[in-house]
Amino acid sequence: MILNYKDVDIYQGEHLVLGKVNLCVEEGEMVYLTGPVGSGKSSLLKSIYGELPIEIGSAEVLGFNMIKFKTKHQPALRRQMGIVFQDFQLLPDRTVHRNLDFVLRSTGWKRKEDRDRRIVEVLEMVKLGDKRDKFIYELSGGEQQRICIARAILNNPKVILADEPTGNLDAENGELILALLDEIRRQNNTAIILSTHNLLWPEYFPGTVYRCADGSLTPALSEGKGNS
Repeated sequence: MILNYKDVDIYQGEHLVLGKVNLCVEEGEMVYLTGPVGSGKSSLLKSIYGELPIEIGSAEVLGFNMIKFKTKHQPALRRQMGIVFQDFQLLPDRTVHRNLDFVLRSTGWKRKEDRDRRIVEVLEMVKLGDKRDKFIYELSGGEQQRICIARAILNNPKVILADEPTGNLDAENGELILALLDEIRRQNNTAIILSTHNLLWPEYFPGTVYRCADGSLTPALSEGKGNS
């Protein structure tokens, strides 16, 4: 079990964003969060990676009781997950290699040889092995998002959280990003929890779909037309 929420209330400050959230995610599952802007998709993701506290309900993520979760627990939790942001959050004054090396050093990889080997591995996985020494500003938007995915999988996460990962991309690059995430899911049995406005993605890359609206999270549909 990757995640199990029962009757969870999610707040931004004093404002209740989503109430009575029930959500269960298994290993290797593709989960879509849909709904209008401001409906709570990002807040739900933030609660999963420990950015927003949970005080009401029952919430477990990767073995952590999120009701009792403290800031000091964040490094241990996040070592088991990858996060892909819509706005990339890459370091523009560093090369691709140095961006990825920074993450590895921050998560306890001591040996330079091990870090270099892992960087080569993930760049090959996202088909950007030749961009290792490029600065971030030299890459296209689609390439930057693929670097974000490379960063997210550095520590072989059990789950990847992706917040509108195709929001700043054209349709062709967006489909490439979804195909890459789906391939990682299938090959590594990694759960993917992805927020999106694009309702076509579940048709091409099947998964469980939830809708955030009017302060609630509700199941929308279970599977699309593609191949799992």
